[in-house]
Amino acid sequence: MLPIDGFIAFLALFALFVGLGFGAVHWRKGDLGTLHEWALAGRRLGTALVWFLVGADLYTAYTFIAVPSSMYAVGSIYFFAVPYVALTFAIAMLLLPRLWTISHKRGYITAADFVKDEFSSPALAMLVAMVGIIAELPYMALQIVGMQAVLSAMLIGLSDVATVSEVSLILAFIVLAAFTYTSGLRGATLTAVLKDILIFLSIIAVMIVVAVSGGFQSAASHLNLVHTTLPTKFYNAYWSLFIMSALALCLYPHAINGALSAEDAEKLRKSTSLLPAYGIGLAFLALFGILIYGNSAALAIVKLFPPSSQGVLVVPSLILSVLPSWFAGIAFLGIFIGGLVPAAIMAISQANLLTRNIIKEFKRDITPQQETTISKWASVVFKFLALGFVFVIPATFAIQLQLFGGILILQTLPPVFLALLTKRLNKYATMAGLIVGVASGLYLMEVANQFGAWQTTLYNTPLGLLFIGVTALGMNLIVTVGGSLIIPSKTTNPAHQKS
Repeated sequence: MLPIDGFIAFLALFALFVGLGFGAVHWRKGDLGTLHEWALAGRRLGTALVWFLVGADLYTAYTFIAVPSSMYAVGSIYFFAVPYVALTFAIAMLLLPRLWTISHKRGYITAADFVKDEFSSPALAMLVAMVGIIAELPYMALQIVGMQAVLSAMLIGLSDVATVSEVSLILAFIVLAAFTYTSGLRGATLTAVLKDILIFLSIIAVMIVVAVSGGFQSAASHLNLVHTTLPTKFYNAYWSLFIMSALALCLYPHAINGALSAEDAEKLRKSTSLLPAYGIGLAFLALFGILIYGNSAALAIVKLFPPSSQGVLVVPSLILSVLPSWFAGIAFLGIFIGGLVPAAIMAISQANLLTRNIIKEFKRDITPQQETTISKWASVVFKFLALGFVFVIPATFAIQLQLFGGILILQTLPPVFLALLTKRLNKYATMAGLIVGVASGLYLMEVANQFGAWQTTLYNTPLGLLFIGVTALGMNLIVTVGGSLIIPSKTTNPAHQKS
């Protein structure tokens, strides 16, 4: 169990986190009864704040837990997370400032707003919104899996860890829901700054301590070959995972929500150009899954837990074994709020999609104030849906659904990203492609996992193992592009003209 000084450090910084969340309502005051002020912080975030906010989407509790645990359990294939981050920001530099410019000019809040006007199709926009909402749920739920791992490590030795952990999560999400409802993206932005500072400090501290203590040499002497050499059969799986994951991350509603909050396109470009710094940190973070092999104390802590949950305890166990207890409390708080901050942004983006692109299509006379109120309450509901999801779905099952969410969100690439580059896509072909992509992704998941286990997102093809997202997106593009060539787009709506 974490010593008392560690708990004091954790609780003191959590109090600071809560204060920043609620206090943000008074920061850069605006009319929080309007959606662009509540959901996009008035589109007034500068270079540094967008860097922290979008970085909060990358460094999540799930990332801090899942990447090292996968390296620990399987090995080098999961190092795909490092090149995927590098590619993500290249894609973001190319496309997100363009989307920001169009959205700012036309008053868009979501990518589905853009789709609706670009294709003159509320139905296609509604499909994009539904896919975005569903894809976010497992991603948000997995932040809670990471938070559970932190609580488990802190409460080792307690007789009823599960109950205390569940109560702690519920209380934390009540607080999160309250300040998100009150402060919106402003609260998420200020708390993102705190989160990223704590996580960077924790990574640097662990790496320094391990290096000084000879942990690198010790780990190298205990490694199995699979941890350092990628087997030939995984070559295609590796590149397909990192390329498709990069595209998916840029398409997630929370990533687009963060980008649209920037003050202008130039500041968005600058902040995006600085984001590869997070990739450097992620490379060190992935090494945690290897470094634990050279730390007998950390391995002993991991072995205290059932085999099914040992992987997610890699980072918390390493932190407990190498850092002073008070610093471990700080690091644990960084990971813990590393789940809360992204969950807030994700719930806000889901709420925007629900209100703007689904409810508003059936209730066209909704006022701006009603629109914002519905979004605020919807963000609360989505947070607790994700929390309930984790309580009923085993962590080993839920973790695979993060990549499943990626398979789904990839299918929005033609109506969102391709439509930024060309207006020759036919709305009916694009809609059909989206449906085919989602359906084929679901089917291949079932086939790959023998109808129901959903334990992998790789599918055996003539090219070898591939991420299912490649095949599903390929089928989507065949239908979308082929159909658009057969039935050319006839754009007459002035809103379609490129900005």
